[in-house]
Amino acid sequence: MTDRRPTERADAARNRRAILDATAALLAEHGAAGVTMDRVAAVAGVGKGTIFHRFGSRAGLLYELVAEGAVALMAAVSSGPPPLGPGAPATDRLLAFFDAMTRMVTDDVELIAAYQAMPPHPRSAEFHTFWVQHIGTLLHEVRPDIDADTVGALLLSTVGGELAQQLARAGEVDRLRSAVAEVVRSVLRAP
Repeated sequence: MTDRRPTERADAARNRRAILDATAALLAEHGAAGVTMDRVAAVAGVGKGTIFHRFGSRAGLLYELVAEGAVALMAAVSSGPPPLGPGAPATDRLLAFFDAMTRMVTDDVELIAAYQAMPPHPRSAEFHTFWVQHIGTLLHEVRPDIDADTVGALLLSTVGGELAQQLARAGEVDRLRSAVAEVVRSVLRAP
């Protein structure tokens, strides 16, 4: 069966990318407070109406940026190359996943902070369920003696918390990545 969804026009795709890139740049430079529709339009070189038509609101624009990273990570986990994707031992996949998740959160720390201050993303339950199931499945394989779902959810909560944001803003991303890996390794070691 063929996909019958309409393809995006080339100019619409360029505008979409320019708008998302402008938003990311403004977030990185000014934080969430610096992301206004007027500023995004000016930096992207499009009319404000184009942004509203495409994304509906400032929240819709930020949601799209969040979804872009989450969907890319989901695809890498589901069908990307090992160790993040299938084909590697569960321990390697877990370490790769937590490193990728930590990178996603710290690369876009201002986006994550803005996201956490907004109402839940329309797909947040889908994303969270995917992460928790992925972690729980792999963790259960390595450590069938523990409550893999709860321990996995606790591990995941360390990545998106306030401490992670503070370390990222302080330029301590490598320190955070090392610490997250050590926490995951400590759980993976059987007693």
